[in-house]
Amino acid sequence: MWTVENRRRYDRSSLRYPSDLTDEEWSVIEPLIPPARHGGRSREVAMREVVDGVMYVLTTGCQWRSLPKDLPPKSTVHGYFTDWTYNGTMKRMHRALYEKCREQEGRKTEPTAGAIDSQSAKSAEKGGPALIPSAMMPARRSRARSGTSWSTCSVC
Repeated sequence: MWTVENRRRYDRSSLRYPSDLTDEEWSVIEPLIPPARHGGRSREVAMREVVDGVMYVLTTGCQWRSLPKDLPPKSTVHGYFTDWTYNGTMKRMHRALYEKCREQEGRKTEPTAGAIDSQSAKSAEKGGPALIPSAMMPARRSRARSGTSWSTCSVC
């Protein structure tokens, strides 16, 4: 419910972008970021800026090349995003923030109930969208019913 207290808690107007992490969110995510690899150059980019860049793309749905210029380069942000997606860091970040939100609301970290509506269950039983492409394909005709198969008879 939007009360004065909740509006203050969810206010993101002091941030550069609404998708940027608050200090509290950053304190939850920071320990989950893998350390830099051994060897090679050391990290020169601020990891909080990289996470803010990833959050910007995920929140706005913009293209990688449309990242604002005050965030790290798109190749850097995208590179970390693909690495973190592959090694499970993104899932761990999401899970940690999800649990933190549930704790703030006074709920258990794991949901105790689930709901499935009847429409979703029905479409899943019938196969859903997977049947659409085959329905759009032209019907096959057998060669026996085709008039051309008799006209090319090699015995005649």
